Amino acid sequence: QFVESGGGLVQPGGSLMLSCTASGGSLRYYAIGWFRQAPGKEREAVSCISDSGGVTLYSDSVEGRFTTSRSNALNTVYLEMSDLKPEDTALYFCASPRGRNYARCYSTKVADFEDWGQGTQVTVSS
Repeated sequence: QFVESGGGLVQPGGSLMLSCTASGGSLRYYAIGWFRQAPGKEREAVSCISDSGGVTLYSDSVEGRFTTSRSNALNTVYLEMSDLKPEDTALYFCASPRGRNYARCYSTKVADFEDWGQGTQVTVSS
């Protein structure tokens, strides 16, 4: 299971960096997807990074503002968020792809990911 941290309250235009670590294990062999869920809305994909970090994907809504990276040495995947907007307010989760292709970002569907953490809350408000 993964553990997310780094959320908080930030003003519009501000920045935050989220972290995702593995509880009791290593995430170095896994692609990691970031997702978010706002109140009353479905969970949606935000970004994905392959096991080596060589491939990164972003949703249209965060492209150019969010950057995902990883340090396998530190067993951590990051989501750096800048120019935050009120619509970015949500509970943010990380997870790994199911099945044999766990090292690749082969899907953006929630159902294709597993080992969800409890999430970290990001609130963008003035």
